[in-house]
Amino acid sequence: MPTRCVCPPQSRVQAAAARADITPPVGIYHRMWGAAKHDRSTGVHRPLTATALCLSPPNTADPAENVIFIGLDHCLFWSNEMTRVLEGVAALTGVPPERIVILFSHTHAAGLMGLERKDLPGGDLIEPYLEQLISTVGEIAREARDRIQPATIVYGSGRCDLATNRDFYDEQAERYVCGFNPDGLSDDTVAVAKVTNDTGDTLATIVNYACHPTTLAWDNTLISPDYVGAMREVVESATTAPCLFIQGASGDIGPREGFVGDVEVADRNGRQLGYAALSALESLPPAGQAFQYAGPVVSGATIGTWSHQPADHDAQRRSSTWLHSTTTAPLTYRPDLGTRESVERDRSEWQARQQTAEQNGDVAAARDARAMIERSTRRLTRLASLPDADEYPYPIRAWRLGDAIWLALDGEHYNVLQRELRRRFPDVPLIVGTLANGSNVWYLPDADSFGKPGLYQEEASVLAKGSLEKLIDASEHAIRELLNQ
Repeated sequence: MPTRCVCPPQSRVQAAAARADITPPVGIYHRMWGAAKHDRSTGVHRPLTATALCLSPPNTADPAENVIFIGLDHCLFWSNEMTRVLEGVAALTGVPPERIVILFSHTHAAGLMGLERKDLPGGDLIEPYLEQLISTVGEIAREARDRIQPATIVYGSGRCDLATNRDFYDEQAERYVCGFNPDGLSDDTVAVAKVTNDTGDTLATIVNYACHPTTLAWDNTLISPDYVGAMREVVESATTAPCLFIQGASGDIGPREGFVGDVEVADRNGRQLGYAALSALESLPPAGQAFQYAGPVVSGATIGTWSHQPADHDAQRRSSTWLHSTTTAPLTYRPDLGTRESVERDRSEWQARQQTAEQNGDVAAARDARAMIERSTRRLTRLASLPDADEYPYPIRAWRLGDAIWLALDGEHYNVLQRELRRRFPDVPLIVGTLANGSNVWYLPDADSFGKPGLYQEEASVLAKGSLEKLIDASEHAIRELLNQ
């Protein structure tokens, strides 16, 4: 029997959104790239923003049910800074930290806000900036909480080929480099959603896409949200509502054209994604409606007409479902993780090499040594935050909001995670949010990527081979549990 009614996936909730500027002061420590020659930012390309989306079940007035998703234009925060921000926002809003999800856009042009850099040029500005950021984010979270109202989220998807695989094998160097790989796989899905109130006003839009914001690299000295800024501008100019960007599983994914200093390239990348997202958003039907066959009309041809009609009772009941789960997947540390002592020795050796290179006037060798010092510094920071055990208790946070599933996952996952979950749940809208409340476990490459010579993501990972596959299976289990309730 032919299909006579198409009901788009929806979530019936209470919702509100708020937005604020969180651009750091010019001159703050900005050096994110090992190959960079500057330390301080010299200006602003586009402002950094924070976007708060407060959601709660549709039929409750209990503020204890609120969940606040906060999109931040930063790369990530280390564990100590992350805890400080979560606890600060919780204190300002009355929403406990476990109900706050910070989703980093992951721009690499915002500066690295680690307090261990306070003695570096511009590092003295980091702590006061973080204090101001906590205050600002707390204000917009409170604003969204206080304006919460009945709303419906309608989901859709589009396609965009901005994102490409970035694990490229350099045959001459006989190693993998991080750059455009035209032979690799990537998920080109642009998952979108529109949040509207009961009078039809758009409260917010959501764009979920997997692509490292690494258009701008070591030659860029400007504070920037990378491509995300221009993407939001395109979407918001048409919707007049805040756009919450959620970074997907992009551990091995980046823009086709990236690692440049030209901000025009970042804007071009952002417009490409923005138009794809806007196209998908424009295709969405009205909230609470189904598209139904309305019968024939005799004309030059006999026309089959369709019209939007209120969704039936079963669809409305499904869309009002609100379920949440937090499960733990124990994931084993890699056997060669190393110790603080061994990494400190490596860093000291690279510091000595840098000094020698500078004395000899070898600019390239000094730059490479400085990059390796940065890698060692980051590795020390990661080791300091890991639990002292054989396994990492990896949290999987999942929500069933009506017909959709939202996932909030720590770390940077290879793209196969979302490709595989979408394959296993082809009829369920999946909002896959990575770098959720930081990146304690860093990269999670797939098992086949371990052992590839020179692969940065394996070098930077802290979990053993096969961990991503275990996480995919555990995430599938968590999703099925929610869908079966």
